Amino acid sequence: MSDIISQVSSSADALMQEFDIITHNLANVSTSGYKRICNAFSRALEAQKSSQQSYSPGTIELNSALDFSQGNIIETGRSLDLALYGKGFFVLETPAGPVYSRNGTFRINQNGQIVDFEGRIVAGEAGPITISPNVELAKLNVSSDGNISTGDAVIGKFRLVDFKDDENKLVPAGLNCYRMPEQDITSVPAEHVIVKQGYQEASNVKIIDELVDMIMVARLYEANMKFIQAQKEASSSIMSVAMG
Repeated sequence: MSDIISQVSSSADALMQEFDIITHNLANVSTSGYKRICNAFSRALEAQKSSQQSYSPGTIELNSALDFSQGNIIETGRSLDLALYGKGFFVLETPAGPVYSRNGTFRINQNGQIVDFEGRIVAGEAGPITISPNVELAKLNVSSDGNISTGDAVIGKFRLVDFKDDENKLVPAGLNCYRMPEQDITSVPAEHVIVKQGYQEASNVKIIDELVDMIMVARLYEANMKFIQAQKEASSSIMSVAMG
């Protein structure tokens, strides 16, 4: 009996973690370039919903993964808003090493370098990209392959990378960025990505889907709690009878 209760309690803990993941996704529904977090349990819920299977309390495996599917491309008209369409990442330089992001909302720092809104330098193929103070940002042109120019003058090119089949091994690094894990994976130049200037890539979170999952998780959590309570009451009754 105690083993069953322990199993169901473990499931309840997993459900709470799943609830936290869902709320995190919802909190980032308006974050440019955000990629939703999902896990094996979320996919199991989808399978249950589609096949109308009934749920019974038990062990739940929670294996989180990032969903790197494309978000919608939204026009902003701002010259340093850059959306990526296809597989690839911008590279941001940090004191702890490079991190990778799909959020192309950039600005110019006091040194004329292109940085993200956290102040991290956006890597170019030849190092930081510096914009001269006499260049009007409205006349800055970014081509579909990431080349930056103004008129006939070439300024630089964004470093865009891809991780091919190892993309799912990237680890969240905070502030909507990812880093390579300690295990050996390598980046390669992104070949199948288009840079769209004056656009942002929206979060790939679908509010309705997340809310449906939240309701499902809440109901399953309640079912687990009821099951645990029923088992405790049954044990208490048995003990009362045994004690006479």
